[in-house]
Amino acid sequence: MRYARSIALCLGLVTVLLGTWVAPLDARATAQVDSGLKRALISFASARALSGGISVLQGTQIDIQPGGIGATFAPGQLLAPINELVKNFADLMLLASIAFGIQKALIAMGGHWLISVLLTASALAWAGMKLLDRHSPSWLSRLCVILLMVRFATPVAVLTTDAFSKRYMDADYVASQSAIDATVNGTTKAALPETAVPDNPGMLEKLKGLVPKVPDFKARFEAMKLAAEQATAHMVKLMVIFLLQTLLMPLLMVWATYALAKSVFEHPRYLRLPLPADQ
Repeated sequence: MRYARSIALCLGLVTVLLGTWVAPLDARATAQVDSGLKRALISFASARALSGGISVLQGTQIDIQPGGIGATFAPGQLLAPINELVKNFADLMLLASIAFGIQKALIAMGGHWLISVLLTASALAWAGMKLLDRHSPSWLSRLCVILLMVRFATPVAVLTTDAFSKRYMDADYVASQSAIDATVNGTTKAALPETAVPDNPGMLEKLKGLVPKVPDFKARFEAMKLAAEQATAHMVKLMVIFLLQTLLMPLLMVWATYALAKSVFEHPRYLRLPLPADQ
């Protein structure tokens, strides 16, 4: 077992250096970020369209003037709380899109050749001191940790989060997004104007038009209200999914990567070669 730890150190160093220059993770991580960005933008567009349709319904008024006595109803105002949630959902989807864009930029920055050169030089210097059983300066260990985080933290976080999402959240995303799209289509139809009425309708035409339109609008409004309320559950589910994908899971994986790198470079007692007296 005299050289077991040195062999493990060399293998780990070779793996890190190959990953630094060959970059097998960068292309896959960038593709997953692009996919997540596309999903976030689709959800953002759906939210904005749904908010626009609900806003039209909110402004709809019903004027009834039986016997010359006027009354105006604005039932669409009942959708105001739902519309507020839809706007918050749209804002969150916009923030998720920005987060995906930041992840893509970090992957590109970490893959720069200068980062690879610095990480290679510092890792070789640190490993050389360990193999020679010399104490490496603390600044060198910290530099290795920082460069390792810059180079690998974002791709590892993205790919791990994507694997978790495909396993546990993809089906929920597809179902929720489909439900929201269906609600958007229903809102658009409900917000369409009624068939035009003649410019100078007679009294009989007014009475004919008044009787069916109010019940029809009420039925459409109630159906739209029910669909919008059901869509809120799907919007909340999408909020949870994108918060996990862009905030909680990446932060957890970055922390785990940092803890691993720090344990290897700053507290590597198990990598110290055994002296003859230890045998």
